[in-house]
Amino acid sequence: MKLNRALMQRRALPLLVWICGLLVLWEAVSWWLLHVAKTPLAQSKLPYVHEVALTLWQYSGTLLREGGATFGNAGVGFLIGALSGVLLAVLMSFSRTIEQLAFPYAVASQMIPILGLAPIIYGIVRDEQMSRIIISGYITFFPVALNMLRGLRSVDPSALELMHSYAAKPWAVYWKLRFPAALPGLFSGLKIAAPLAVTGAILVELMGAQRGIGVIMLRNLYYGPSHTYMFWSTVLVGALLGMASYWLMSLVERLVAPWQPEFRPQGGSR
Repeated sequence: MKLNRALMQRRALPLLVWICGLLVLWEAVSWWLLHVAKTPLAQSKLPYVHEVALTLWQYSGTLLREGGATFGNAGVGFLIGALSGVLLAVLMSFSRTIEQLAFPYAVASQMIPILGLAPIIYGIVRDEQMSRIIISGYITFFPVALNMLRGLRSVDPSALELMHSYAAKPWAVYWKLRFPAALPGLFSGLKIAAPLAVTGAILVELMGAQRGIGVIMLRNLYYGPSHTYMFWSTVLVGALLGMASYWLMSLVERLVAPWQPEFRPQGGSR
């Protein structure tokens, strides 16, 4: 217990020093741009941190409400994309023929730039909520399928032969051997896809949606320097939503697959 507490303190202190140092440097450069260099639109380029923090506090209700709308739609799309990716990975691991048929299409689908695909989907569906869900699911699908497939095939061949020697049924092989082996790969894909799903939802909102953090971001960018601090606040909220989605996946991974080396106490024991 004491060892864990010491490790936490040892990690937290350098992080705190780095954060404080970065904030002081940001404030100093912002002041220099505004008062010494007299850069045009200095606060639009690098605003004071304390002013952005004050704006975050003043408009916290609106930012939370709109950020929640973005996060909710991104979450639904993320779940649909993750389930589709897992299903495709299982099918491809089960049959080489399915893999040869489906994998090239999955790879080709990722060649389409999201920046170009988002307005197309929005123009076809004409529903901002459904568009955000589709784009978030689309972004999530491929990294989950790829990492899950790799995990399903990372099973120790000797363990697989042992299961076959006991005439284990295919579902038993998957449930007791392949799925547990695939969990680290699956969560690697989920942690990559979760922040991207939030970014995809925000991108759709920039196309002309009515609700979401991307809508406020676009409006305050349009109104110019008078709304600089609000614009930066929306950028920070978007970044925090992406970080929150990553941390959430890390927490779920710790709960579902606690045997992984990075979750064990120092020394490698479970």
